[in-house]
Amino acid sequence: MNIFVLMKRTFDTEEKILIENGSISEDDAEFIINPYDEYAIEEALQLKEAHGGEVTVVTVGSEESEKELRTALAMGCDKAVLINIEEDLEDGDQFTTAKILYEFLKDKEADIILAGNVAIDGGSGQVGPRLAELLDIPYVTTITNIEIDGKNVKIVRDVEGDSEIIETTLPLLVTAQQGLNEPRYPSLPGIMKAKKKPLEELELDDLDLEEEDVMPKTKTLEIYLPPKKEAGKILQGELQDQVKELVSLLRSEAKVI
Repeated sequence: MNIFVLMKRTFDTEEKILIENGSISEDDAEFIINPYDEYAIEEALQLKEAHGGEVTVVTVGSEESEKELRTALAMGCDKAVLINIEEDLEDGDQFTTAKILYEFLKDKEADIILAGNVAIDGGSGQVGPRLAELLDIPYVTTITNIEIDGKNVKIVRDVEGDSEIIETTLPLLVTAQQGLNEPRYPSLPGIMKAKKKPLEELELDDLDLEEEDVMPKTKTLEIYLPPKKEAGKILQGELQDQVKELVSLLRSEAKVI
């Protein structure tokens, strides 16, 4: 089975994030594999263990992404590909990423492509579906279970707190939701093997792409941290008095009525 995983390097939202000059300060940020992409990597490895084949992890980004790609290799992926756009498209958007991935994957004869449901930095969830549309293959998002029998695929996907079952066929693109699996940690032997596994680096020229072909369709106007949460209020007195005070606060402070 020819398996590809789309991976993104994202900042760790559990660490402190600083905004400087309208953008996130990378000097102060900690970077990790996008957590939803970890589910995709783990599922790809489990599919390989069950059906055989090869797992290739692909990312579009800068040279700094090599660390996260090496982590994916240490988890068990066979190959890694970095499509370096650092000097060309620092402000690329989901259209940019999907178009570049399409040019890379269009002749790879992938049986299944896995990606995270969303990236925790942008949260748009667009790259996977956009890529599937360009490749003209089926796609299913937010999956929590997948079973493959030959070319036939049975999927359970999360839908707003419930689930639905979908049957489709390969080739296919899916995006992983939390609960699909429990990603493994890289083992010491895996880390040692990862140093010898192939990591290919490509640029736009290698894909016969010009910068004008993948210029972003959107522009980020502002980046800012959410406002600090204020301390809550505990209403005192009889229930009738609390209701009156609550209504007054909703009108005067929260301004929702």
